Amino acid sequence: MRETALLFDLDGTLVDTAPDLHGALNHSLARAGRRPVSLEDVQHMVGRGARVLLQLGLKATGGMPSDEVFEGLVTEFFDYYEDHLSDMSRPYDGVIETLDAFRAAGAPMAVCTNKPRGFAFDLLEELNMGHYFSAITGGDSFHVRKPDAGHITGTLKAMGKEKSPAIMIGDSVNDIEAARAANIPSIAVSYGYTETPVKLLAPDHIVDHFRELVPLIQRLTAKTA
Repeated sequence: MRETALLFDLDGTLVDTAPDLHGALNHSLARAGRRPVSLEDVQHMVGRGARVLLQLGLKATGGMPSDEVFEGLVTEFFDYYEDHLSDMSRPYDGVIETLDAFRAAGAPMAVCTNKPRGFAFDLLEELNMGHYFSAITGGDSFHVRKPDAGHITGTLKAMGKEKSPAIMIGDSVNDIEAARAANIPSIAVSYGYTETPVKLLAPDHIVDHFRELVPLIQRLTAKTA
């Protein structure tokens, strides 16, 4: 296991961030004079970055405003979210003990998320999770983001593991397609933020609980040892 780099998505995989994203989105929508959206709606909108989340929220509540108004709302969203990153966001059940097990086994780990890197770093620090990862890359870390393979290869390079085998663990089509494009296996969690059930996205493996990752990855890495 210690030779295989483990890349984790953040929102909907490691941490249930939807409640705080929901708050930031509804704050911005209120500034635009729009109705709020539900938490369930937000869970299907997360995964392609904050700007896309805001775009989807605006489209769902009346359509896109002018570019100038939209950019102002982006600023509103970022300012609000920065102050409320971890009000209600928490790691999913089993995440901490599983990361402890991977660290004890010597597995190199990184976060590969479409969330802006600064938000991802600060959130993980506030939740006392940043120390598990040798690299944290976001949607603004490179000139591409998931589902582009360059986000994965860039993360592996940041880890110093560009020549190592790797596995992508995520919850959405962006994670699965990025892994496929980078020619590495994907593991999807079934509890995350995706409008399309993950089994229909054809990941290499699916787990229903984060704790299932340890025996699964042990089996996968044993086959390649």
